[in-house]
Order: sequence, then structure tokens, then C-alpha cells
Amino acid sequence: MGGPQPIDFYAVSTHLVTGFPGFIGRRLVAALLEREPEDSIIALVEPRMVGAAREAALEIDGGPRVEVLPGDITDPVLALGEDRYARLAAEVDVVHHLAAIYDLAVPATVAHRINVEGTGNVLAFCRAAERLSRLNYVSTAYVAGDRTGVVYEHELDRGQGFKNHYESTKFQAEVWVRSAADRIPTTIFRPAIVVGDSRTGETQKFDGPYYALRFISATASHGMAVANIGRGATPFNVVPVDFIVDSLVELGRSEEAIGETVHLCDADPLSSAGMFELLTDLYGAKRASYRVPPRVVTAALRLGPVRRFYGGTPAESIRYLNHPVRYDTRRAGELLAGSGLRCPRFSEYAPAMVSYFREHELDPALAPAATPR
Repeated sequence: MGGPQPIDFYAVSTHLVTGFPGFIGRRLVAALLEREPEDSIIALVEPRMVGAAREAALEIDGGPRVEVLPGDITDPVLALGEDRYARLAAEVDVVHHLAAIYDLAVPATVAHRINVEGTGNVLAFCRAAERLSRLNYVSTAYVAGDRTGVVYEHELDRGQGFKNHYESTKFQAEVWVRSAADRIPTTIFRPAIVVGDSRTGETQKFDGPYYALRFISATASHGMAVANIGRGATPFNVVPVDFIVDSLVELGRSEEAIGETVHLCDADPLSSAGMFELLTDLYGAKRASYRVPPRVVTAALRLGPVRRFYGGTPAESIRYLNHPVRYDTRRAGELLAGSGLRCPRFSEYAPAMVSYFREHELDPALAPAATPR
């Protein structure tokens, strides 16, 4: 590329988006088109998701400004063929790379192929795109792995270990993205655990923190009081999807955000115990007077019948509920200050989250599954 290109935020742009029609990707496409009515979107979609992607495109815009392009980020030319790849590189000036596999139990080979090799192929495309003005890369706060204490936005490799292959491969991918940032104008976004819309509670899957609600629901449905499985004052960081999307759109077009890494996290998270108590109360369940040690819960959830009883809650999720780490959001706050955006406190949107869960908890379409972010 010969160095970053000058940015003209008033020009009409063609955006390439990966991870559509995933939970964040679908909302991001809608928000980009609302913010920039003259822009167009090319959604690179794995073949098995093309039908769902075309339906989503029609719902968002009636279709004309969203082109669904079958492809595969794990292929060096994105499974497009050399000619189509070259034409795409000539058209696109903004790339939003969201595609990833985030299943906590994903095998190492699968996670590496999608999260690492896929990101490397997207970076190669960015270098080939002569008009490219921006790469917006969605990483994760959990590249911090097993670190404890405060994690800062400028930090990455601090010798940490990792709790699973999702974390380790997202770390490797971010290392790669950072190494290319001198040639590709990039902003790196690190969200915490993403939940539904802060206003409506709407979500795509009942996974992540929703396992706590499944645990509460299963316990209450058998007439039992709900024991707290959160560990004392350990912060539990969740973020509503609308804040993530609004931040991606706002900072994804900000020249000041080029070269920055930002934590899209709650600056003042509830403790895991406080979160569990609040969800229990909002669900209308009775609280037990005792707390179950996390190691006991983890061991129990490794037993199939116990896991099924608690709505498929994976044992791996308990570590996130009880890992003592806090994500500093200073730079994100500075960059977003002019827009008025801030991450709402969990207590502000938890009622909507629980209400949506109660209304839809038996809907099989919302059952947990490994899906693109």
C-alpha cells in the first residue's frame, strides 16, 4: 500500500464486512447504512450462511445496498477466484473484520484456521486494496487470557496463559493485526462479553451470561432456592450489543482512533456475585442463603446429566464468572467522549435482558450454539 491513505469521511465508501449475518455483524451493517446513506456494503459470507444473509440484507435495506458475496476467509483469495478478488480489492475502501469462532470448547485446529489464518488472509486483502482507508478489527478483551488485576488497552503480550483455544487464537490474530498496523490504518476493538440490546433485551443466542439465567431458571423451576455461584467482589464484565455497534460506527470513522486499541467494556462492572443476585431477583426466584464454590459448580457441570439439567451450561463458562480481572477503558472513554456514548451499567439494562429471556427462553432458535460473532 505504501503507507496509510488519507481519509475523506465525506466520500462515498464501499465497506467489506465479515461476520454477517452474525449478532454484531447484522446490526453493524444496518447502523452503517443508517449513518452513511450513500455507502454500500459487501458482506463476505460463508456459503452455508448465504440464504440467511440474503434474508437479513432484505430486512435491513430491501437488498440494493447490501451485496451478499459467498466466500471463505480461510482461503488465501477468500474463495473468490483471482479475478473477483482483484475486482473486490479495487472496490473496497473500508474493511470491518468481525468473523470469528468463539465457542469456548472449540478444537485448536478449527480455532486457528478461522481466527488466525482467516485474519491473516483479511490482512493480505487489506494490503491488496489500493483505496483502503481503514481496517476495523474486532478482537476481544479476553486476549488478556489468565491475567489478573487491571489490563490496559495498550497492552497485549504480558506472558499470559490462556483458558481455551478461543482466547489463544484471538491473541495470535491480534498480534498479527498489530504487526501490520504500520501499513494498514487500523483500529482494534476489544469487547467484553456481549449481551442483548440494552433497550429491548433482544439477542441472537442465549449463551454467555445467559447461562446464569438458564441456571437460575432450571433451579427455580424445581422449586429450589438459587445458590449464588459468583465469587465475592470479582468483576463480571458484560456489554450490550447496541453500545458495541454504536462504538464501532463512531470510532470506525474517526481519524483520531487510527492506531488505537480500545476496550469496549463496562468501566464500572458489578461483581459476579452482585450480578447473579440481581438476575435472580429480576427473574423472581428465591435466593439461597449460601454460595456454592466455583470449583464445585465446574466439576458438577462436567457431568452430562447435571449440565443438561442446567440448560446446557458449559463448565468452561464458570471461569469467566469468577476470574478476577478488570479492563481499563480510559482510551475508549476519551475517544467516545465527544459522541456522548458510554457503556450503560448492567443494572440499567438487566431488567430488559431478563424480560426478553423469560419471554423467549423456550425458543429453540435461541438455544446456545457456536455461531459467528
